[in-house]
Amino acid sequence: MKPQPCINLHIEELMLHGFASGDRHHISEAVQQELARLLAEQPLPTGLAKPANSGALDGVSFRVANGAKPAVIGTQIAAAIHGGLKL
Repeated sequence: MKPQPCINLHIEELMLHGFASGDRHHISEAVQQELARLLAEQPLPTGLAKPANSGALDGVSFRVANGAKPAVIGTQIAAAIHGGLKL
């Protein structure tokens, strides 16, 4: 099994509108955990396949059910970001 390359992913700003401000840390933690899992378990997204690629990802969207818990919201955000990296 070929080892995955080392990835340093920096999210400078994550703007979320319509969520309770008290949930921001829980959402952020869930995003980090899910992105780490996706990047570790799945093939490297094509948007990250080139060394020193420092591209930006703007305008990723997703849908959230009313009353969704912060952990679920964070997981959905991570999936949307991961999907956007395949561009």
